[in-house]
Amino acid sequence: MSDNSNSLLEFLKSKVFFKHLGYIFGFFALILILLFLWLRIYTHHGQALELPDYTNQTIEAATRDAEAKNFIIVVDDSIHRVGIRGGIILDQNPKPLTKVKERRKIYVTISKSTADKIKLKDLPELYGRNFLSKKKELELRQIRSVIKGYKFDLGEPDYIMEAYYRGRLIVSSQGELKNIEIEKGGTIEFILSKKSGGAVSIPDLYCKSVEEAAFILESANLRIGQVQKDGAITSEMEGYVIGQHPPYHPDSTIIFDTPVDLIISEDKPAGCR
Repeated sequence: MSDNSNSLLEFLKSKVFFKHLGYIFGFFALILILLFLWLRIYTHHGQALELPDYTNQTIEAATRDAEAKNFIIVVDDSIHRVGIRGGIILDQNPKPLTKVKERRKIYVTISKSTADKIKLKDLPELYGRNFLSKKKELELRQIRSVIKGYKFDLGEPDYIMEAYYRGRLIVSSQGELKNIEIEKGGTIEFILSKKSGGAVSIPDLYCKSVEEAAFILESANLRIGQVQKDGAITSEMEGYVIGQHPPYHPDSTIIFDTPVDLIISEDKPAGCR
């Protein structure tokens, strides 16, 4: 018994024992290190990352940055924006600062250098339509509308009489250039109707009764002004016109709604039929 105890004690003090003990500690230390590394990798795997803001960057720069951060940029759409050069990111989905996983696809809309075009025949009818109404419809198609001027018309005011694109007449009472192409972001100029400012030839009222003169003036969008009587007149409407102002001339015109002054007499002038 004593010999066995001495042998065990000597073994525990020997280099062989400490050598094997070192192996055992080393083995367990390696197991702990590997376990720690595995837990670290497992913990970070699938961790949510904050998505950068790629809007207003070029598609090339955004793609490089996304690849470095393990994201994927996908161009989903491209549109033209006035004043913005091509290849600029206008929008992204998911939105900036969103928490996402690695290898997440980011769908972006970029700008185009050339504008989309719409044929005139594919736009709403313009001639004879209310300007404000058509302006709103054109805005939905990204086309601007401005008033170029006005033109007299007997109808309601502010209705479209003519339309111009880049200085070219494209819509009028004669028709429209259906195949002309309008760029999105472009501008159409309009001539609108107005009731004032029209002109008409001065009618010849000499020898006409006042009643006839009133009918002629009304038909020409004119009206009777001051009436001067030459002598006694029983009934003004049965009198005859012996003078007028402005005077009649075959080449003269007068603005609509202008009053015409009359000089009338009881008797029909000599030489009248």
